[in-house]
Amino acid sequence: MPVCDICCEELLSEAEMRTHILLSHTENVMACPFCSLSGVSYDELNFHINTAHIEKDCQDTSATVVDSGQKSSNDWIAQSPNSTRTSNVNAKNMDKVSQASPQSPSTGTSLSQGTSTNLKSPPPAAATANGAVKLVRTTQNSSNNPSNEREDGRRKSKQKRLSSPIKEGCFACPMCSLVCKDCFILQEHVELHLQDQAEGAGPEVGTSTEVSSTSSGRSGVMRYECPMCSLSCSSSSSLQEHVELHLEYGSASVTGHSSEDLTLARKLQEEEQQKWREAATRREAEDFKKLQKQFGLDNSGGYRKQMERNMERAVSRGQMVPAEFHRKKAEMLESLASGVDDGRSKTSGLMGALYRYYQRDASDCAHVWLCAETDHYSSSEGDKGWGCGYRNFQMLLSSLHRMEQYNLLPVSVPSIPRVQALIEEAWGQGADPQGASHFNHRLQGTRAWIGATEIYAVLTSLSVKAQIMDFHKPTGPGDTHPRLFEWVKQYFSHSASRGARLPPKIVQTTLPPIYLQHQGHSRSIVGVEEKVNGNICLLLFDPGCVPREMRKVLSQDTAANVVRRVRKFPGSLKHRQYQVVAVEGLLMPEEKQSRILNSRTLCAEKIP
Repeated sequence: MPVCDICCEELLSEAEMRTHILLSHTENVMACPFCSLSGVSYDELNFHINTAHIEKDCQDTSATVVDSGQKSSNDWIAQSPNSTRTSNVNAKNMDKVSQASPQSPSTGTSLSQGTSTNLKSPPPAAATANGAVKLVRTTQNSSNNPSNEREDGRRKSKQKRLSSPIKEGCFACPMCSLVCKDCFILQEHVELHLQDQAEGAGPEVGTSTEVSSTSSGRSGVMRYECPMCSLSCSSSSSLQEHVELHLEYGSASVTGHSSEDLTLARKLQEEEQQKWREAATRREAEDFKKLQKQFGLDNSGGYRKQMERNMERAVSRGQMVPAEFHRKKAEMLESLASGVDDGRSKTSGLMGALYRYYQRDASDCAHVWLCAETDHYSSSEGDKGWGCGYRNFQMLLSSLHRMEQYNLLPVSVPSIPRVQALIEEAWGQGADPQGASHFNHRLQGTRAWIGATEIYAVLTSLSVKAQIMDFHKPTGPGDTHPRLFEWVKQYFSHSASRGARLPPKIVQTTLPPIYLQHQGHSRSIVGVEEKVNGNICLLLFDPGCVPREMRKVLSQDTAANVVRRVRKFPGSLKHRQYQVVAVEGLLMPEEKQSRILNSRTLCAEKIP
């Protein structure tokens, strides 16, 4: 007759066996036939039977299985009266466990009250080397009993079955028949067992613990250990819930320190912001010092100190003998004391030479307009790198001195330190207060750059009428300024065409040069060319050109080379912004005072 491998029930046929397995073991919840363990998977039930009931005597065992639809284990016990087994735990410990388990308030599950176990005799104990007591399993000799042989076959078949990986959320106590649905409840229950055993005999407790650990080691079931304590969980979800409890407890314990941490974080943030502000202040101060040094406002000395340093450097290099050094120094001191330029960088007669050059060679020019006679002033060793604005002002004054209507101006061209003093006097009269504030009302003894507004202020203080034109953006392709070229042509050609129906080809006007300023440099416009094809070129005097180069204009053989350097096409002037200062005559006292008052908010005429 076929026998069920799970509950050892004998059935009449294979069809009844399949029906029995389907109804009793597949659709219903699995339960242990020897104890009250239920609600477990096949693997867990297999592990439980092989570890807890492998040596249990089935003859005198009676247990109540708490499971709906499951057969009572007493029926199975009645069918196999000859099977024998010995307990893994002594009777004393089992009595304690049976008394403690139903009374545990933290289990959260109901335990069958009808469970009882009768042991014939405790298993013999063997002494080990360290004095611990080890249980020895005893079995009956059943080699001559056919029913025992059949029972051994059934037991072997039980060990080979149950390979289903179905996982149920139930956990059995390894020390009693309690079944829990929460690993944390099971942990508290097992701790009660251990406390009761600690109060009893020491060797017996050690024996029970050894059996439990040994059984779990043989199970082969995957266990998940908590990284924060010694608890082992059977599933990852249970471990996750357990660790979350750790974290919630840890966050609650450090709540008292949150205010201190917040204070520390704010303090660190404030320190970081303070460091950032200090670093930004240092960078701003360094950038400002660089700008001061670039524009000559770093108190490193003015014209005199730079001249002396350059001459001393020339002596140390062998470029100047000591006698020449002392002679030039004496001449410089004399010039500074008189306030008149020494004329060492001046080149005269250039406008007449240009007029003669165009009369000889101007085949490609339709018209040429030149300004009045003007001297060229080059930068010297005392102002190289920063004195272009002062030198262009000297060029303008050299032209005005030759005109009768400007006879109120100083007879001689002033030196650079004297020009600085004239600008400070203009500020003292109230002209351009914003510019004065920019230079801290001080130019003498510095290497400060000056621009169109300073030229306008000093001319106004000298009762010279001038205007500032601001070409603030390009007006042609390629960032060029064709409007600037047209305006310069109108400036020179307007006065030359008065009273003449057909102006001559080459005209030298009575107008002074135009001061031209752009970023980083300034030059003087001394004339304009209009080509046959209609293109316009400006003639510029640059203070950066040394006197020996400018003197080549005076020679017919070398004049053409210098004129090519002086001539500038629109493609050569591509700065973003240009400003020009043009002289228009003299100012009456009332008009002068009005312009000084209006210069508080100095505004240039913008084109376009």
